Amino acid sequence: QVQLVESGGGLVQPGGSLRLSCAASGSIFSINAMGWYRQAPGKQRELVAAITSGGSTNYPDSVKGRFTISRDNAKNTVYLQMNSLKPEDTAVYYCNAEGVMRDYWGKGTLVTVSS
Repeated sequence: QVQLVESGGGLVQPGGSLRLSCAASGSIFSINAMGWYRQAPGKQRELVAAITSGGSTNYPDSVKGRFTISRDNAKNTVYLQMNSLKPEDTAVYYCNAEGVMRDYWGKGTLVTVSS
């Protein structure tokens, strides 16, 4: 089992920045890749950023150039640096860990971009 705990969400003005953190614990040796997803009200959950165990990253066009995913293996933590935030970035952000047999999810952290 893998446990994921997100933190760092909150209210930010358009153009502002936030950094989300996801701390992993448990059977972390079984994790292949980690990522951040988001789900806005009335919309499907979508991938925001992903990072493999080798450090390769992937972003959709909607956040490319604004969001950066990184990992600190010593702390078993993955970060999502979000810059130039827009109102359409408002959503609950979920941390995901791709395990050998299944995916694991955190409970989510709310990001609200509003003036």
